[in-house]
This record gives sequence, C-alpha cells and structure tokens, in this order.
Amino acid sequence: MAEEQTVSLVDVLEEDEELEEEASAVLAGSDSDHCSYPQGYVRRQAVYSCSTCSPQGGEAAGVCLACSYKCHEGHELFELYTKRNFRCDCGNKKFSQQQCKLFPEKDDVNTLNKYSQNFFGLYCTCSRPYPDPEDQVEDEMIQCVVCEDWLHGRHLGCVTPDCVELQEMICESCMNKHSFLWTYAAHLAVSGAAVQVKQETEGEESNTNKEEKADDVIEPSCKRSREEAEPSCRLKELQAIGRKRDQSGAVFWPSAWRSKLCSCNTCKERLADGGVSFLLDESDTVLAYENEGKSNEQNRQGHDPLMSALDNLNRVQQLEIIHGYNDMKTELKDFLQRFAAEGHVVTPDDIRRFFEQQQSRKRRRDDAGRFYST
Repeated sequence: MAEEQTVSLVDVLEEDEELEEEASAVLAGSDSDHCSYPQGYVRRQAVYSCSTCSPQGGEAAGVCLACSYKCHEGHELFELYTKRNFRCDCGNKKFSQQQCKLFPEKDDVNTLNKYSQNFFGLYCTCSRPYPDPEDQVEDEMIQCVVCEDWLHGRHLGCVTPDCVELQEMICESCMNKHSFLWTYAAHLAVSGAAVQVKQETEGEESNTNKEEKADDVIEPSCKRSREEAEPSCRLKELQAIGRKRDQSGAVFWPSAWRSKLCSCNTCKERLADGGVSFLLDESDTVLAYENEGKSNEQNRQGHDPLMSALDNLNRVQQLEIIHGYNDMKTELKDFLQRFAAEGHVVTPDDIRRFFEQQQSRKRRRDDAGRFYST
C-alpha cells in the first residue's frame, strides 16, 4: 500500500497565510457589499465574468466583486483578477435574464469597457482555459500590463527573469503595437535579451557631425530659442544613442520604470493616441493596487469586532470576557505550536481533545467559584 501523504501544520499555516495575503491583495481593494457601477469606470478593481449568464458565443460582459456575490451566487464565474477603467455590466442589456440586485438602474452598455477572450475563460496566445485540463505542463501565467491578457511563461518568447512578481511584463504583440517602447526596452528593460549597441563608422560619424554643424549654421535664432524653451524629449535622446535590442518576445520591466518614460507634450500625445497614457501613472500598477488592498485589510483588522461588542457590557462582564478570550487564544497558540515544532499533523481528534480540555477547565473554575461564593 502506498504511504499516505501527510502535510505538517507548518505547511498548512504557511499556505493559508499566503492564500489570505493574495485574497486581501485583490479583494480588499474592491467593495464586496456595493455595486461599483455608480463610481463609473473604476481605475482598477476585481472583475468577474459569468459564463452562466454570458456563455461563449454571446456578448462579453464583466461584473464587479459585490455583484459576483449577490447577483451571481451559484453561477459559473471566471475570475479575471483585476481590470483597469472598467464599469460593472451586471444587469444591463447584455444580461437578458439577469437584473442587478444592488444597482438596477444602469445604462444599456458601457461603451468604454474593453473586453478580451479572458471574459470567456480563454487566455494567452494559445487561447486555452486556465487551469487547462488537457495541459499537463506546470507553467506560470503572467499578465501583460497593456492588454491585461494572461500568458503562459513558455509562450512569452523570452526567458522569464527572477523575482517576476516585482516586475511588469508587456507581451510581444503590445510591444509591436506600440513600437516606440522598443527604444525604452533597450535602455530600461530587465536584462536578458541580447542588447546590441549600434556602432557608427568614422565616416558616418563625420557626416553626422557635418550635418549637425550645417543645421547650426542655417537654423534661425528664433527657432533655436523656441526649442530651447521646450522640455527635451527623453525618447529622442535615447533614440540618438542608437542602442538596439532584439525586437521579439515579451519584455520585463523593473520597478519604477514608468517614471523614466518621457512626458513631453509630443510623447503624451503619442501615448494618448495609443490608449496607453496609464503607462505614465505609477499608481496604475497591479502591485500598487495589491499594496493598497493589503493596507485596507490591515486597517479593517485593526478594528477588533470583539472590542465593539464589549462596549455594550458592564465593566465586570468586559473583564471576564477579555480574560477568557486571551486565555483561550494563548492556550490554543501554545497547543498548535507544539505540533508545528515537531512537524506533526493536527488531526480532528486533537482539536476535539483541546476544546474538551477547555470545557473541563471552565467547569472546574465555575465549581470553584460557587464553592467560595458568599
């Protein structure tokens, strides 16, 4: 008989803590009680699609966190992690049989929402579901910060760097769509792809110098003064350096790379025309959203509901409950730590025995109290 696999309490606690942190990061930044529709196109929020209400072949639609709980309970939902500038579709004309229970008065459609194959549970360039029952390869899914699709690591066309969770990724398709990003990639991207620096020949350098000198001679002084007054374009400065890199595969960017992008008027217009003005906003990142969610969750945990309930009790009752609560918490912690230190698995019988001991001690304290009472 094959030996039954067991998991130590340490493994369980670590996994549980990791899952709680992930949930706090994504969900704590969104409201679980109120539909986000009145807020308009929310800067970033957790978004879900309901395949029960919007099956593949129909119109793509997305709902907010609260509507996924209150309006689509029991439905088959696709968790899309987060989307930027999205407005909840729940109950609009895309849902012929479903009315929003939280905010029924909505426009027929949200014209500024952007949809992709993700809303039908398909991801990556391979357009497969995740998890994929037909895919036996364990592979990490990484989200592109521009199109917000999720891609398999093996389909990125590049080597995935270390500490990828602290970096942003732009897929090859989005890089080619916004080709000016390749110039930045040669200077700012995480090292990995071979970077080639263009070497000018002596003749080319000489010709370039001659042309620059000629321009200096014929350029009117009024034009020079006007250009000097305008901020320099960082993108043009990087292009002038001539550094190149292989323009294939996804590109990974280090933290704070957005702050190094040029924000001159010309570049702002280019970003706006391409629909990627958000690249100048460091608070747009998923990491910033996750950190905000964790902070919100910690603030909520800082307000202990037990202490709120104690406000309605008298002083004696408050002290009795606080002492009992602290005693049980300390004893439970010590009880579990023994298992963790020895690497043993906590069984249901162990938990049952702990609470039986707690009840036995409580009865002894109650009996002692009655014996000595006057």
